[in-house]
Amino acid sequence: MGFFSRFFRIREQDSSSPETTWAVEDNGSELVLDEEYASMLMTEIDIDAAIISHEGWRLQLQDMVHGRSSEVMRPEHICQDDRCDLGRWLNGSGQERLGHYPAFGMLVARHRYFHQQAAAVITCFQAGDQAQALQLLNGRCRHASNQVLLLLKELKRGMGQ
Repeated sequence: MGFFSRFFRIREQDSSSPETTWAVEDNGSELVLDEEYASMLMTEIDIDAAIISHEGWRLQLQDMVHGRSSEVMRPEHICQDDRCDLGRWLNGSGQERLGHYPAFGMLVARHRYFHQQAAAVITCFQAGDQAQALQLLNGRCRHASNQVLLLLKELKRGMGQ
């Protein structure tokens, strides 16, 4: 069953149709938000932009750790998960609309954890510990980023995009 299953209703499909790509017993993986609700959410958050932004953060961190960037990042700012567009939505209207769902809390927590790990990468790098920065980047930070991206893609799919 998809992560945001509490948000969505199951899309019915004909199990005998050649267009059906999932087993009937697994139909919980085909989930959609109510169209009206999804339309309202799409006016508040651009999920594609959030996905691109998070992928960009990971690339920026990689460039920094590998010496391909001279940008000075401030870990005390990076650790604040409400400074990016996604974080403002998650802590603002997203929280108002979806905050009562446990799954939404997981997305908020994973996003916060990503920012904490990104700040830790920067802190290690700026302290001269490139090996530890690289280990954090390729471990905890990458894992947190992947989780945020997967959850955003699941939400996007549920919104019918």
